[in-house]
Formats: sequence, C-alpha cells, structure tokens
Amino acid sequence: MNAARFATALRSRERLIGYWSVLDTPVATERIARLGYDYVCLDGQHGLLGYSGLLHGLTAIDAGGVSVGLVRVEANDPVPIGRALDAGAAGVIVPFVDTPEEAVAAVASCRYAPAGRRSYGPMRAALRIGPAPAEAHDATVVLAMIETVAGLAAVKEICAVPGLDGVYIGPSDLRIALGGATSTDPAVDREFEAALRAVREAADDAGIAVGIHTPDGATAARRLAEGFTYASVASDLTHLEQVARDHLGAARRPSDAT
Repeated sequence: MNAARFATALRSRERLIGYWSVLDTPVATERIARLGYDYVCLDGQHGLLGYSGLLHGLTAIDAGGVSVGLVRVEANDPVPIGRALDAGAAGVIVPFVDTPEEAVAAVASCRYAPAGRRSYGPMRAALRIGPAPAEAHDATVVLAMIETVAGLAAVKEICAVPGLDGVYIGPSDLRIALGGATSTDPAVDREFEAALRAVREAADDAGIAVGIHTPDGATAARRLAEGFTYASVASDLTHLEQVARDHLGAARRPSDAT
C-alpha cells in the first residue's frame, strides 16, 4: 500500500482498517506497520508525540512496507497540517470541523496554490508523495472529524465540500457532546447511534468515505458491517496496558499443575 493506492481505495469507499498510535516509539510503530493494517494513524492531538515523534513514526511506518501513515493533527491550521504532510503523511485527520467553511479551510491547507494555501517545502514527503503539486494532491487525503453537536448539525454541508475525501467520527467527544457523563456513558446510546447513522447517511449521499474510531477489532468489524468504510482500532498505549494486565493476572492465578 502506497499513498496513491490508499487515496484511491479510500475515495472508492473500499473497506479499510487502521491502527492508532499515541506513543513515540518508532520501533514498536514499525512492527505494528508490518502486520497488515491499511494505515497507521499517529495522534498529533492527544498523543504523546512531538514533531520529531511524528517524523520518526512516519519513517517507521514506511519502513514497515505495508501500511501508510496518517496524522491526526492538533488543529485545523495550515502550519501543523503542512508540517505533517511535509514529514511524509499520506493524509491528515482534522479535528473539530464544525462548519463547511472549516472543512474548506482544511482542504485548502492540504493543497498548493492556486488550489489552496499549503506552502511548498515537502522535505521528506518529496521522497514518496509528489513532489509535483498535482501528484501530491492526487495522493493526499483530507478527513474531517465530526465530534460536536455543531458538526453533526452541519454534516451534510460538510460532506459536500469539494476536495474533502471523508469524515471521521470521534466517538468520545461526540458522546460527551450529546450529553454523556463520560466518553462511554451508555445513557446516551440511543442519541449516539442516531448520530452515527446521520453521519453515515450524509457521507453516503455525498459519495465520500466515512470512518470511526473503535476500541477493538470486534467493534471495528461491527461498524464496517453497519456501513462505515474505514475504522481505526484502539491504540498502542491501550493494548500495552491490556496485555500487561492480562499477563499479570495469568501469572497470579493458582497453577493447575500437580
């Protein structure tokens, strides 16, 4: 999978499965990127990575030779978006897109003039994506996060923005925005599932990709079966803790050996 192939698959609404990385651990990221995930997304918003972490993580993903690297940027701003793309990201996930105007701005930050406002300096990206502007545009995906009541209300208009390749649901923020006391509060399940259907339908009508973050592979499979076209699984930090806990529990259980 390279950036151009990934962009074609995502825009064709093929089913894609990704992994989420929040740790600045390039060797571990490289191993994950060899497993068969279509993409590995580095979390530049909530993850424990600075710019060097994003750069090293993207290099590690490419070294894995299987996945492409995406970045969830810290803000809908041309500077962090441009830096992620210059470092070699095949695309960006842009948080808190609440209006079609904000979606237009996200797309513009990923496009060189005259189509947008990305500054030309593709540093590492020139090795893999482009470097000609038209080639970079074809191979770079732009995904807008829907995670607020405002974004949900404007989702049809957001999905219709030219150049936007897909939307991505941030389930934790969206559930809280819908009145949940926590990011997993079951009291708002009905409202939450209705919101997911609204986003899927808007994306379907616009013919763009629609994705969601999930806590595990089983949930990812269920969401894909419901009609999402791509899904991200958990995170490296979450899995590290889960596996360590499971092994500790196994070690502490009384042995069955006689």
